[in-house]
Amino acid sequence: MLTRSVESYIAVRRATGFAFRSEGSLLQSFAAFSDAADKRYVSAETAIEWAGSAPSLCQRARRLGQVIRFARYIRAEDAHHEIPPTVFGSESRPRPVPYIFSAGEIKRILQTASGLGKRNAFRGHTYNTLLALLACTGLRVSQAIHLCFADITADGLVIRCSKFRKSRLVPIHETTQAGLERYILRRRAYTPLDDPVFVSLRRRPLLLHDAETAFHDIVEKTGLPRGEGLPRPTIHSLRHTFAIRALETCPDGRDRITKHMLALSTYPGHSKVADTYWYLEATPDLMRNIADSCQSFFAGGRP
Repeated sequence: MLTRSVESYIAVRRATGFAFRSEGSLLQSFAAFSDAADKRYVSAETAIEWAGSAPSLCQRARRLGQVIRFARYIRAEDAHHEIPPTVFGSESRPRPVPYIFSAGEIKRILQTASGLGKRNAFRGHTYNTLLALLACTGLRVSQAIHLCFADITADGLVIRCSKFRKSRLVPIHETTQAGLERYILRRRAYTPLDDPVFVSLRRRPLLLHDAETAFHDIVEKTGLPRGEGLPRPTIHSLRHTFAIRALETCPDGRDRITKHMLALSTYPGHSKVADTYWYLEATPDLMRNIADSCQSFFAGGRP
């Protein structure tokens, strides 16, 4: 039956460094479905039937994609396994256009965050510091809320075991360092809890859900532009904004641009530089700059 083969495949993927959690669960579900249908080998018909039970087209494509990759792997040892066709189309979804904050909007967000602590000023200090840190470093929210005191060094922030199981050093400006130190003084007076740096009013580690909920409330109170067809401001938009502002400061010259892009890709912890280049096509202002440079180049001017 396929269950044993699927478990072996999952073990191989995890041994090579992949977490393979949701992917493994999907394949286990497929194996159970195939076993119930008394299928000893991967069947294209069975795979399509199983994947087709998902509610959306994107989920069906993702499910079938997992089976296709598994079938390619196992077919190398036994040609009886069939590789299903991609009848549900591409697994990838178009990435939404990010909301990019202006400097004035970030200032208003931080001011509003400070006002969250009407009953307890510590809450305002926490979210003002957290959001300011996200805005000036481009950290993922999960990385910021998991920071420990030992991660704050004279050379910057040590981000341990990030999204891709890599650790890196994130240099920070002296004003950022000073802001963290001010918060830590208040934080140590508020609770004796050793780690992490950011804690809730319950004197417990701050949760991702807490941060997202608080940011939603801040956005509502700040009165940012909202409406159909407009990008939605989220707490992750602070990371997008950091990347865009850094790209806008990119110097002229091919070699200097290459180094700038490589540095920017490394700083926020992108797994590949293509993730950084995505911002060029996702942001109207940068696309306009690219178009203007191309027009100048073809007109005989400097690119």
